[in-house]
Amino acid sequence: MVKRIDSSVLTPKVGSNYPKPHDAPCVGRERKILGDLASLTQFGVNLLRLPPGVWSSQRHWHTAEDEFVFVIEGEVVLITEQGGETLKAGDCAGFKANDPNGHHLQNRSQRDAIVLEVGGRHAQDGVFYSDIDMRIDPGSDRCVHRDGSPYPSN
Repeated sequence: MVKRIDSSVLTPKVGSNYPKPHDAPCVGRERKILGDLASLTQFGVNLLRLPPGVWSSQRHWHTAEDEFVFVIEGEVVLITEQGGETLKAGDCAGFKANDPNGHHLQNRSQRDAIVLEVGGRHAQDGVFYSDIDMRIDPGSDRCVHRDGSPYPSN
């Protein structure tokens, strides 16, 4: 059985599933889902392309999943509660599950950035968004307000 995955032929998922207006900073985000092609079940692996001005996500943290990013090409600004720090090609960062210091990446440069993302696949993971009124409850993939009320359909 062939194990090689040719990422150059994969069609990326563009944008995000965030409700309006929270989707706007991520509208140009491109993700190639690599882990699914390898039938991985314990962790996911994505190849992320961020054009200039685009964010990886809204700033967030996970209750049950660790995350790790490695910058392959270009540069991004990692935003946490401590502010921003530039990550360049070869730099990486990790985020422990249940640490409420939310994070995301912003491409503030004039060229594309390519980032490898690795994260857990925990069925009971919840996601909290640090700067906006949004969360994803464990066992769900639907964004809701912090009080649990649903967002209108896009």
